[in-house]
Amino acid sequence: MNLTLPIPDDLTTRLSADGEDLSRRALEGFGLEEYKAGRITKAELRRLLGFETRYELDGFLKAHDVWMNYTIDDLHRELTTLQKLGF
Repeated sequence: MNLTLPIPDDLTTRLSADGEDLSRRALEGFGLEEYKAGRITKAELRRLLGFETRYELDGFLKAHDVWMNYTIDDLHRELTTLQKLGF
């Protein structure tokens, strides 16, 4: 599916003045917001943005200050599991 966004010409000129692809920026912004809202998974975001590896996606997320939701409870669970496994 292709999506068209109406953007006034004067804004288009200013927003793309640094040479970046405005369509790509819009896609990335949309994907980030959908991921942060929990409407798509990391795998779906990776596919949407065309990244080949999870590593590329992780770098993209870090660059946009999107961090994994990891709580202290998650840490305690993992430590308990590691202790049970003898680590």
